[in-house]
Amino acid sequence: MKNAIHAIAGTLALATISTFWVSTLISELFASHAAIATVKTAILYGMALLIPAMATAGATGASLGKGWKLPQVAAKSRRMKIIATNGLLILLPSAVFLAMRAQAGQFDTTFYAVQALELIAGATNITLLSLNLRDGLALNRRRKARAKASAQTSS
Repeated sequence: MKNAIHAIAGTLALATISTFWVSTLISELFASHAAIATVKTAILYGMALLIPAMATAGATGASLGKGWKLPQVAAKSRRMKIIATNGLLILLPSAVFLAMRAQAGQFDTTFYAVQALELIAGATNITLLSLNLRDGLALNRRRKARAKASAQTSS
């Protein structure tokens, strides 16, 4: 059950951040200021989905990885620390700042500088979460193979 919760939470977090990133890029390149403000506001509200998904993925991942000495587990743990730090120190404050500025119609140099930072930080988290997904799938295959081998030797 914990494996399923971890997989769902991690996938939801990756999908949410990817949706935020693509929506931002499309609105910035092709939409009006009003549409950008709508996207920035929606992203801020979307944090109510993303933050619990990230916390759940982190907590279940730490629990599942406990006792494992594999390099993939250590790498996933290191990446999660970067992802969390990036989210708390860059992405969340940027989302608040950008939503407030967009709602006020303040599309100035500061807005676009923070927007660029948010896109870079978001792309970083998408990359790291994708690597965690890849390693998680490999670990799950390994766990299943070990369980199958154990069942065969028990028979």
